[in-house]
Amino acid sequence: MPTLHWLTREEDLRAASRVPFRLLEEARDLSAGEPDSENILIQGDNLEALKALLPFYAGQVKCIYIDPPYNTRSAFEHYDDNLEHSKWLAMMWPRLELLRELLAEDGSIWVSIDDNEVHYLKVLMDEVFGRSNFLTSFIWKKSYGGGAKAKWFVGLHEEVLCFTKDMSKFPEMFLPPDPGIVRKYYKFRDEKFADRGPYRLQPLATTSMDDRPNLRYPIVLRNGEEIWPEKQWQWSRERSHRALTDGDLVISSRKGKKVVSYKQYLRDERGEERQRKPQTIIEGHYTQHGTYESMRLFGLQNKFSFPKPEGLVSYILEATTKLGDLVLDSFLGSGTTAAVAHKMGRRWIGVEMGEHAVTHCVPRLNKVIEGEPGGISKSVGWQGGGGFRFYRLGPPVFDAEGRIQRDIRFPVLAAHLWFSETDRAWNGADGSPFLGLHDGRAYGLLYNGILGDKRPGSGNVLTRATLGAIREKVAQAHPGFVRDNPDYLLTIYAEQSRLTPSTLEQAGITFKQTPYDVKVRM
Repeated sequence: MPTLHWLTREEDLRAASRVPFRLLEEARDLSAGEPDSENILIQGDNLEALKALLPFYAGQVKCIYIDPPYNTRSAFEHYDDNLEHSKWLAMMWPRLELLRELLAEDGSIWVSIDDNEVHYLKVLMDEVFGRSNFLTSFIWKKSYGGGAKAKWFVGLHEEVLCFTKDMSKFPEMFLPPDPGIVRKYYKFRDEKFADRGPYRLQPLATTSMDDRPNLRYPIVLRNGEEIWPEKQWQWSRERSHRALTDGDLVISSRKGKKVVSYKQYLRDERGEERQRKPQTIIEGHYTQHGTYESMRLFGLQNKFSFPKPEGLVSYILEATTKLGDLVLDSFLGSGTTAAVAHKMGRRWIGVEMGEHAVTHCVPRLNKVIEGEPGGISKSVGWQGGGGFRFYRLGPPVFDAEGRIQRDIRFPVLAAHLWFSETDRAWNGADGSPFLGLHDGRAYGLLYNGILGDKRPGSGNVLTRATLGAIREKVAQAHPGFVRDNPDYLLTIYAEQSRLTPSTLEQAGITFKQTPYDVKVRM
């Protein structure tokens, strides 16, 4: 398979492995809404943020949509979009590698790009994701028209490259009916099948199918009249007879000939709306829409440069995800992907490096929680709700020799361990070795002399005394749980254990040694 070569390629291929694992530190004053929300907004370099997410989300993201800098040799207000070609490739390679690791086996990644780098990006993604996992290049019609100032041509489109993690596991994609098509064509109603919605008439005869003699037969009306197709019918004789009996066939005259049509309802017999396949040309969601949405959210002076419209992201998420699926955007910009995923009932992770993570993303998502009516809100019936947690990247977890950094504070490591064990944000107390309960199991951490004993080899070691202290904290926090579950399971992180393996087993304790069993060391 052809590969790209650029000046720093060999060094860039190893870039992801050299990125240190960092902890995620919550800035609770910037989090909003439901305190236990699984939605995450991270401010920081997206390469380091993606590495930090791996222990928690590897193989779990259903859809990734990113809108990276296009390398257009221009400078936008919020991005340096003037990278040399080699630097642009060097920036993209390690990020695509980590994104692939985060993607679910049946997931997909969509990358917006224009003609400046699209062909190089395609070859780059062939190498990272495998050429056999290339789905297609969608054409996004980004503008109504115009172009009075264009010198050679009017640029109306950009590309959205789509790759799957594993094509053999990638499901079919469907979209709901187009509202414009419904209004225009589904004009009739049958009270007998009111629960199936309106219907339109479709010709039962076809000339496009392969010749099948069993589909050439007469439809016999009640008066004995026979209607023959020009070539053949779409349905079997039995199905046509049943439809005629049920009143699902409509007979009309056209140019002196009888025409047979069938009623195509908006919903099928199960009450589900008829779906359509996504088309490779995406229309109806324009840059102008994104600009208007940004102006409405942030005002004329603070609007974002060339934001993607909510409708474009909605189109992608509608085709590839369902309620509760996890969506990721590591070039979040003004927060469009997170806003759309939130309104559509998907879980989301957004990463943004610049200050507009605070100046644009946070206020936008706060408005989403409050029920702001812009973008896709009306079409999805958004009324508000939910929440998100705001994180910044903390210091590296380990030094060059694999030891936990001395300046890693207890609550930071505790939050990381709790997140890695439960996939939940930690809301525990700073002064207790008991981290919390999850699915019938208690978790504890002995670190940095949390019990008050700062001597090396004492307060950070699992002994009968420290075990008793942890169990006492569990009983104080959850007396009913302990009373009903005296043999509850307990996982404890500590530097050492002085309890024998048989003692640990009998007590239902899983011991994990720091730093070696800390999940971030992958």
